[in-house]
Amino acid sequence: MIENITPILRCDDFEASKRYYVNVLGFKLDFDVPWMAQVSRDRCAIMLADGHQGARGMWVWIGVENADALHAEFAAKGALIRDPPQNFEWSYEFQVEDPSGHVLRFGSEPKPGVAYGQFKP
Repeated sequence: MIENITPILRCDDFEASKRYYVNVLGFKLDFDVPWMAQVSRDRCAIMLADGHQGARGMWVWIGVENADALHAEFAAKGALIRDPPQNFEWSYEFQVEDPSGHVLRFGSEPKPGVAYGQFKP
């Protein structure tokens, strides 16, 4: 049985990334050591690595209860919205980019009766 999956994202600017996840995306800082930190929000955790472990520009899909509400929250705090909320066969989602170019895809259930959007790769 798999109990948890926690992505590890390489950070170009470790301090800027921690501030972005906490102050803009509303995650809390779980721990912070000189080369690694973990941020979490609700039941989702992401580890941030200071210039190592992984590559720039990874993608992470995060299931959420209400994509519209979260998008509004992030936009009000100045998040870099890469792609606004759109309906797709698999979810109703939007994309946020972090300071290291990682793309976080936040999605909730597809909206019935709403046309499908154009996915931005």
